[in-house]
Amino acid sequence: MSLQSDYHFEYTECDVLGSRWRVAVPNKANACTGLPDPVKGTQCTFSCSEGEFLDMQSQECQKCAAGTYSLGTGVAFDVWDSLPTGFITYGVSSNNEDSHINCYNSTWTPKGDYVASNTDECSSVLSYAVSLKKPGIVTYEYFYPDTNIYFEFFIQNDQCQSTESESRWMKTSEDKWSKYQVELKKGNNVLYWRTTAYSVLGDAVKPVLLRDISISGVAYTSECFHCKPGTHSAKPGSARCATCPANTYSTKGATVCHQCEQDQYAEAGSGICKPRPACTNSDYFYTHTPCDSEGKTQLMYKWIEPKICNETTEGSVMLPASGEKQTCPPCNPGFFVTNSSTCEPCSSGLYSNGTACDECPVGTEPVLGLEYKWWNTMPSNMKSFILRQRFSDYDHNTAWEVAGDYVYTTPGDEDTDLLMLTLSVPGYRLPESLAKDSERGELSQITFVFETVCTADCRLYFQAGNNLWNKNVVEQWKGSNSKQSYTYLVQSNSTVSFRWSFQRTETFLTERKYSGDIAKIYSIHLTNVIGGVASQCRHCALSTDNTDSACVPCPPGHYMVNGTGQCMRCSQNSYIRAEQPVGEAACIQCGPNTERNEAYSACLSDCTLGVQMRGQPLLHYDFSPLANVTGFNSGSRFTNKGLKYFQHFNVTLCGKEGRLPATCVENVTDSATMVKGYVCQSTIVPSEIRSQSVVSSQPFVIGDSLIGVTTDTALSGISSPQWLFPSESSLPDVIFYYKSSKVTQACKQGRSATIRLRCEPTVTAKDHITLPSNCSEGTCDGCVFHLLWQSQHACPLCTKNHYREIVSACLQGIQKTTYVWQQPLQCFGGESLPAQKVNACVSLDFWLKFGVTTGIIAALLLISVSCYFWKKTRKLQYKYSKLVMTSGGKECELPTADSCAIMEGEDAEDDLMDLTKKSFFTKMKSFSRERSSDGFDSVPLKSSSRFQREDSDSDDS
Repeated sequence: MSLQSDYHFEYTECDVLGSRWRVAVPNKANACTGLPDPVKGTQCTFSCSEGEFLDMQSQECQKCAAGTYSLGTGVAFDVWDSLPTGFITYGVSSNNEDSHINCYNSTWTPKGDYVASNTDECSSVLSYAVSLKKPGIVTYEYFYPDTNIYFEFFIQNDQCQSTESESRWMKTSEDKWSKYQVELKKGNNVLYWRTTAYSVLGDAVKPVLLRDISISGVAYTSECFHCKPGTHSAKPGSARCATCPANTYSTKGATVCHQCEQDQYAEAGSGICKPRPACTNSDYFYTHTPCDSEGKTQLMYKWIEPKICNETTEGSVMLPASGEKQTCPPCNPGFFVTNSSTCEPCSSGLYSNGTACDECPVGTEPVLGLEYKWWNTMPSNMKSFILRQRFSDYDHNTAWEVAGDYVYTTPGDEDTDLLMLTLSVPGYRLPESLAKDSERGELSQITFVFETVCTADCRLYFQAGNNLWNKNVVEQWKGSNSKQSYTYLVQSNSTVSFRWSFQRTETFLTERKYSGDIAKIYSIHLTNVIGGVASQCRHCALSTDNTDSACVPCPPGHYMVNGTGQCMRCSQNSYIRAEQPVGEAACIQCGPNTERNEAYSACLSDCTLGVQMRGQPLLHYDFSPLANVTGFNSGSRFTNKGLKYFQHFNVTLCGKEGRLPATCVENVTDSATMVKGYVCQSTIVPSEIRSQSVVSSQPFVIGDSLIGVTTDTALSGISSPQWLFPSESSLPDVIFYYKSSKVTQACKQGRSATIRLRCEPTVTAKDHITLPSNCSEGTCDGCVFHLLWQSQHACPLCTKNHYREIVSACLQGIQKTTYVWQQPLQCFGGESLPAQKVNACVSLDFWLKFGVTTGIIAALLLISVSCYFWKKTRKLQYKYSKLVMTSGGKECELPTADSCAIMEGEDAEDDLMDLTKKSFFTKMKSFSRERSSDGFDSVPLKSSSRFQREDSDSDDS
């Protein structure tokens, strides 16, 4: 016969009738003898109430003993020293195609009172499988403060059906732990909690925290659970264990909490007591009492609660004496001092510098807002509280205390506590004199002066949003920061809540170490608040239509002259600065190639442009095909773990009023945010969560106003160096300059962008936008972004100067004129090439034949004429020779000629001429003429010479 300690009872699986058997199962293997016989078990739907358990021996419900607890038909998990049995956690890559990413250690981590998610770019999954015999409920608490991390909860049942994707999103936490509850179906259910961080820019991400998970609907529990250390249950039948208060402790399964010794302390829910350290100056803080009837306030010193230090220990400091009276600081602007020395707001239409309320003079209006620069009491619309990441029941919940000139952070329970200060307003309304300038979207602005003094890795966060869930981190400061001012522009009436959060360190410590690290806020000024007070009056234009002399806005395009109610027109093509409508400085001249809109609130471009280059005709551009919203991604980038992501840009190049702006969104959390402008950017991570292909996070506006359009490489302090995008083209790039009004800690002048439009006639795509090769994220300094847009639509419009004509040869009486583009082609659109022209013509063959024929005829005619005159010359030579011979031998005398002409019939004498053959030189001499003194030409003839010689010979004889 086996002992009862050698075995335990279990139920078999339920059959189709809902019945089951109780069987004995040995605690050791191979010990199957002497076990009790199986008996009929309880029905499968049987369950026990809370605080009870099922006694398997008697198969009846019994109450849990003191020091234990039971949920009856449920299970609870509130101790996270290690991962409870049944829970599984693992990390996977959110980019499924990048399997090389190491996510092995990206899991949920137990932290004692809660379990914390991962904070890297891997997806971390926490799962728990449970089988329910009847419909049940799962309940848990979570803390989800960061919008840079995605958090979802879903359930898979027997049919592998998951929770609808729309219901998976967890709402971000406002300022405390949030409770979530969902119904479970009968059968097998697998619960999944999954997180993925998307802060790829290096910003620290706060983890998601889970605690107090309970599940009801299980068939039974056969045992009660011991209370964990720091808790107790005094009565039998407890469903929960109560937490031990501060300065008490308890061990596991305790029925009472024990008091710590005088020189020891314990936090609420502690299992041990710790020795009290010596008190230091960091263990107390000071505050001021409200002003009394004498206008005095008392300086009060208080120990930080819970007090853990010991004043009697050697080296301890004592709490300074309280009660010192000081003169109350003045009331804040817009308030006045009452007879009881309290501060009350001035009535509508009145203003005050903090003493008494006065009426605004005629021609002026009160400047409404909220300005806090004296801190005797916390304003009624401001609250402070401590957000603890670990369980605590301390009553102390004051995170910020007033100190006259400033408000500062008090030490929290732990250095990891978030010390929060909130400011809430009902909304915003522009004054009458600015009502028409509301189209610029700047409803208000908040300015505060702050300082942080830290020895650790403290952080100060400034958040803005609405009262429910959406509070986005606008800016954050790390470590010590000197006294400085920060301004945030409010552009939506839904932004009615602001929060300052200070955390000394993110590292969990066993005791307070950095309680001396503080943050101070000296002043807060918020403009155009509904229900606000006025600290001054502003001159305004007066209505002439009624006797009330009510303030009216200046007409569009006019500004108010300082100190008067007179409105003056701004210079041509300028707009009005909404935040400074008084004085000539309110008029801002539009940049090159832009025109102000009808509301005089901004400068716009109609997407057309004329560029005059030296020595060339005017070039005309039309960028209208590029005016629609265009998006593009940067090249793939990877985090340290290998997660792939992109920088996504949306651009609206130009356009008149009514154009669609570029929009970038954040869809990580349920409270999706959106920013709009000319140029914006967001971070895109390929992912399959929520059945979406990408997740968009961290959107911001790069440019919300157009500064100008020009070919110059610098405009209004914004530079676009040519070396960022080298080009060999002689055609200059057209550059659009944009600027954002939002100022950040890194960009004191706000962000800005330049978009270079480069003519590429072969590029037909409208989204061929690239980033600088040496600044792969589009910016080299984080503030000025540079984009290159290559397109055929970025070319000037074609004109007659962009093509030339080619005239063909005349073939068969036809001549063609063809028009071709000048190369390289540097235009698109505009005038098209003229059609080919065809003209009749006379061919070259005809003129060639005509010329040859004419030449031959002319040559023959010339030869004939030459022969004729040559012959005539020979006859004259003969006649002359004959006359010489008949002259009687007397030199220089010629007989009287009867006639100088050659008579008919004289040709017969030609045979008497000397036709002896002569050399070429002799012939030339014979043709030369020597003019005699009587004016006649003498022609030497051989015949006459011969006769003379004959006469001389006869005389000698």
